[in-house]
Amino acid sequence: MHNFIRSAAVYGGRTIALLLVLAFSAGALNAQCGNWNDSAEKEKAENAHVAYRNFVKGKVDFSTMTAEEFDAAFNNWKIAYDIAPAADGQRPFHYRDGRSFYRALAAKETDAAKKKEYQDRLLSFYDEELKCYPDAEAYLLGRKGYDMFYLQGYSMEAIEVLEMAMDKGGDATEYIVLAPLGQLLNYYFKTEKIDNARVRELYEQASAMADANIEKGGTYQQYYEDAKANLDASVLEFADQIFDCAYFKGELMPKFEENQEDYEIVKYILSKLKEQGCEETDADVQRVQATYDAMYAELKDEQEAQRRQLNPLYDASLLMEAGDYTGAIKRYQDAIDGSDSNEKKAQAYYQIASIQSGKLKQFGAARQNANKAAELNPGWGKPYLMIGDIYARLGSSCGDSYQQRLAVLAAMDKYNYAKRIDGEVAGDANRRIANYRGSMPIKSEAFQRGHNAGDKIQVGCGIGETVTLRF
Repeated sequence: MHNFIRSAAVYGGRTIALLLVLAFSAGALNAQCGNWNDSAEKEKAENAHVAYRNFVKGKVDFSTMTAEEFDAAFNNWKIAYDIAPAADGQRPFHYRDGRSFYRALAAKETDAAKKKEYQDRLLSFYDEELKCYPDAEAYLLGRKGYDMFYLQGYSMEAIEVLEMAMDKGGDATEYIVLAPLGQLLNYYFKTEKIDNARVRELYEQASAMADANIEKGGTYQQYYEDAKANLDASVLEFADQIFDCAYFKGELMPKFEENQEDYEIVKYILSKLKEQGCEETDADVQRVQATYDAMYAELKDEQEAQRRQLNPLYDASLLMEAGDYTGAIKRYQDAIDGSDSNEKKAQAYYQIASIQSGKLKQFGAARQNANKAAELNPGWGKPYLMIGDIYARLGSSCGDSYQQRLAVLAAMDKYNYAKRIDGEVAGDANRRIANYRGSMPIKSEAFQRGHNAGDKIQVGCGIGETVTLRF
């Protein structure tokens, strides 16, 4: 709109630029709320009023006029405004149209200082209109606060004006105050310029006003719903920091009443109330807790059964603890059949071997499954420790003492191999080797059988391994 000024259209020998300068010096007359009924220039004012209104009637955005139309309209508005700021004393056209003229000027202005000058003049018309038409106080304050924010950005003054609008208007406050109020509260809470109590106070006031209008319905119901959604999006980002137990009870207890059969919702509500500082002795918290406890007790067995069904490894571990070794082996086999992971399969085979070796004394089957575990996870030493233990136990049941000592060599070979491929089991392997060192073959017994150190000898006792003789 800066080009409107530069067009320098002449009215009565004066340019628009000169008229704009004069507009800023008319405060004394404006403050008197003069109208043309008391003016010696009534006819001039009325004619100018009719002339400019012909240009702007029905227009929301005055910047849509051509430069020539704008100049003519502005010139005539200025004459009418200077003579009679309050028009006929019944209608605030001159103040409201003044805001539209200066809004258009500010929108087109590229100079920051000049743009702010236009914006400040726009805002001043709210104050002038309010003095002359005080019945519209809530409306004017709401509109002023809205324009303060969207024209000039964040300011504490804008919050104060919007608050005054709500104080004066109550439930009749326009919906337009909600979105800018939310953004202002969000910004100043983030920057620690206002505390949570202040945010809570203004949010609750604005929210109650919006709810009243939404409940009332009518033409503007959707506008209030949308505006409140904007308010909520800005403020509830910090709900946990801003609101206390009472607020969350107000929000959550109605949901609890409607969803007492929904375990997840009840669980969430209970957790949220406790997070927000609600005491366990609070009557509402106790109600939710009791409902949750009853639901949990009812669902616990069902959930446990479902978990065991879906997780065969977990089910197998419980069966093993309960002494159902056959059942545990079956579930470990189910885990193997249902898995694509060699590592998980190796773990399951190892557990089966552990049961077979330690509980069922099925050493042959245990050795087979330990070997399967070792094959599926080549760098894992524990299956080889188990095979070594199996060899030691098989050897101890042999009637021939020499074969028992050869079985110890087979076991020690497995222990040595285990620590060689897996450093994590080295400590366990060394302890076993140390324990069995005194049970290695004795030279005299070997010589009696024609055996010498370094000979390759096959071990009996169901082991079948070939060992290198050493003493």
